[in-house]
Amino acid sequence: MILAGDIGGTKTLLALADGGRIVFERRYPSREWSEFPPLVRAFLGEAAAGGIDAACFGVAGPVTGNRACTTHLPWRVDGPALAAEFGIGRVEVANDFAAAAQGVASLGPDDCVTLQEGQPLEGTPRLLVGAGTGLGVCALLPEGDGWRTVAGEGGHIGFAPADEAQLLVWKHLARADGRVTAEDVISGPGLTRIYAALRSQSAGAPALADPAAISAAAASEPLARQAIELFVAAYGAFAGDLALLFMARGGVFIGGGIAPKLLPALRAGGFVAAFRRRQAHAALMPAFPLRVILNERLGLLGALAIAARPGGRA
Repeated sequence: MILAGDIGGTKTLLALADGGRIVFERRYPSREWSEFPPLVRAFLGEAAAGGIDAACFGVAGPVTGNRACTTHLPWRVDGPALAAEFGIGRVEVANDFAAAAQGVASLGPDDCVTLQEGQPLEGTPRLLVGAGTGLGVCALLPEGDGWRTVAGEGGHIGFAPADEAQLLVWKHLARADGRVTAEDVISGPGLTRIYAALRSQSAGAPALADPAAISAAAASEPLARQAIELFVAAYGAFAGDLALLFMARGGVFIGGGIAPKLLPALRAGGFVAAFRRRQAHAALMPAFPLRVILNERLGLLGALAIAARPGGRA
């Protein structure tokens, strides 16, 4: 019996699998819980589960050893402590994108939409980038018959404005603390910040307080449409930067919760145009396969795969 979890700032997915088959699964709003162990206890109570052999939790935050603190929640996820508290044989704590990256191999043809076919090369790195509550990054390097993950906090590198509108957003956010990260712009809260920055220069535009409202208004409200177009362009440029960093000719995968919701905007061309705009290496960029992941259970599938390994670890 395997326990797996995908822990994000907005939602937490937990699942039990027996013999490789998920037998019980639940989704929880993360912010309704002050700590992680009570959530695990509630889940196991619902599942009436016992005798868990191994577990893996993908956590949205930096991992040190076998422990992690979530970036957007006041949670500490401690592998040894959870193993002791719940009588689990082995508990692995992984970065959420390291776990999600391991789930890429489990995807089927219906789980992705292709933005750019590219020319994939066998034996070359893959890259997973995903905007949601935050902005996650993970590379996959070929290793034997599988993949080794290289996780980091790439969402917290500096945001580089590419035009006057993006510079306006940078200036609007820089007034707050003097530094603007990619995650400040390319995330759910980032879309709200983009709209607020544009609205500060546009009299009469309606106040829209969250990404869902901005997305819903885009069909009729020009400023909301501009905000989404700016978001998509910044997202594409960021993905292109990292594609070059890792030379991810095995494929660049766009995950996270936002991409499926903005799929028409991603397919409209702005994302790929910004991804390709590379000056000296512009001719190389069409060769990178570029796909949007639709399956929101990617992190959960990857955590299950890690937990099922005899030695664990992503």
